[in-house]
Amino acid sequence: MPTAPDPGLSLAAILGYALFAFVLGLAFTPTFVRFLRQNKLGKQLRVETVDGREAAIFRQYHKNKFGTPTMGGLLIWGAILFTVLFSRVLSLAGVLDFSLLQRGQVYLPLFTLVSMGILGAVDDYWNIAGLGKKKGLDWLPKLSTLMLIGAVGAYWFHVRLGYDSIFIPFYGDMTLGWWYVPIFIFIIVGTSNAVNITDGLDGLAAGLLVIAYGSFAVIAYLSGLTSLAAFCAVCVGAIAAFLWHNVPPALFFMGDTGSLALGGVLGVIALMTDNVLVLPFIGFIFLMEVLSVIIQLTSKKFRGGKKVFRAAPIHHHFEALEWGESKVTMRFWIVGAFLAFIGILIAITGR
Repeated sequence: MPTAPDPGLSLAAILGYALFAFVLGLAFTPTFVRFLRQNKLGKQLRVETVDGREAAIFRQYHKNKFGTPTMGGLLIWGAILFTVLFSRVLSLAGVLDFSLLQRGQVYLPLFTLVSMGILGAVDDYWNIAGLGKKKGLDWLPKLSTLMLIGAVGAYWFHVRLGYDSIFIPFYGDMTLGWWYVPIFIFIIVGTSNAVNITDGLDGLAAGLLVIAYGSFAVIAYLSGLTSLAAFCAVCVGAIAAFLWHNVPPALFFMGDTGSLALGGVLGVIALMTDNVLVLPFIGFIFLMEVLSVIIQLTSKKFRGGKKVFRAAPIHHHFEALEWGESKVTMRFWIVGAFLAFIGILIAITGR
């Protein structure tokens, strides 16, 4: 597995970048939310489940959220992008020795962030405006675009950077050859959709993303990829600024522009740190959420409409059990943090 050259950023610099993104996100939140409200960019309630049936449980517990501003993901990846580009300006001005815009470590995550963020923004806007057959982009063009973005990343990794293997903890590298390309695409598309599915309760996805990006920041730093660690830290800062106002009751929502982008980048970083098989631990809740949907749809199809869960994704199942939204969110955070800690230990000791 090739390694990218690294400027050797200090821990203080990495934390400084994270703090900058956090403060930046908090500072622009009032103006951004005002913009969303003035332009009536509010959430539309889901009227159908994935299989086309009425989303009764979702509407029961979330009817009061209708019209809450969405597309908050623009603020998240906007703060990340601004922080990276601002570091570049300071570097060119001679204030900093190195910027965060490092070709070998940050170009691809940044490309994924912006491209998937734009796709998600289009989907969010179509949903708000009532465009498309199901108020939003149809699944085929959405999936095709995600796969195209994944294919660009796979080309860059496999052809330009020479990646062709994945690391198996406590075993070693397993060479995949050209199979690396479809696996890469599968991981990027899978993680983006997993986070998108998880983003259904106030603070749930954002809190889990803070945990996941924080975990990969630690892994990247210990692996000597300090620019990538700094990028992860910037993501933590920007997401935490959003989470500050997204905890129950949420001031605004992330939307697809945030969940698709941040999910896709999470997959890219897992590949860049060569910890794809650690990702299921660090993103355990994301995995459980998407599996719950698959299990539910499969059960309905082959068992005459019978359900395994009261509702899917699984966070709505626990809502239907009367846990309460905040309790579901915080318990999922606890489980996510515990499994992420195990993931970090595996990544460190498994080499």
